[in-house]
Amino acid sequence: MLVKTNLLQRFWVTFSVHVVGFYASVLNRFVIKGHGHIPRNGPVLLTSNHISAYETIFLPWAVIKHNPFQMLWAPAKEELFENTFQRIIYSSWGAFPVRRKRDVKANRILNDLLIDQKVMLFPEGTRHKDGRLGKGNRGVGKIIYDTRPAVIPTALIGLNSWKFPGLGQKGAVVFGKPVDFRDLYLLDDCKETHLLIVERVMRAIADLLKEEGAYVGEA
Repeated sequence: MLVKTNLLQRFWVTFSVHVVGFYASVLNRFVIKGHGHIPRNGPVLLTSNHISAYETIFLPWAVIKHNPFQMLWAPAKEELFENTFQRIIYSSWGAFPVRRKRDVKANRILNDLLIDQKVMLFPEGTRHKDGRLGKGNRGVGKIIYDTRPAVIPTALIGLNSWKFPGLGQKGAVVFGKPVDFRDLYLLDDCKETHLLIVERVMRAIADLLKEEGAYVGEA
């Protein structure tokens, strides 16, 4: 792996997300559903809809709460790392910079992480604050085809209406069963296959939103 951690960093991350969790689930009413679908070990890719900036801290809380002293890695836009203090904080939490459009280095890091780590991605690539679900990026399909992790569809609900600071706000994250791609892995490694993979991911996310009565259509 290109990215390694020590016990001190894992302790820091676990402590940090519990502070986040106090705000999210005690001062507010953020609910976690389906966490049992997330494998404890092995490569895991959480693929989520993207409706709020809060997701980048609430998703780690939802995962690490039930998997203490593990990491949840995430690519983040490179602008967040221009400030030295922000770069230190985000890096300590498991984020790493990615350039817009194609970023070969970031893809290499993702492939290395998905040998045995947990990673979160937003396949849409951009936030939809109105809650609508956008199309998935073909690059995510390529990553899945190459690395073949357990892909957990993830639905975030209600966070697009949160204000900070706030009290009593409602929100939820729902983790679905791993998506089955065995038929698609038999196909050629090409653009069409990658699109089929990410479309299946987005359908799984849409299904979770529909089950929760939170689906508001496509972007």
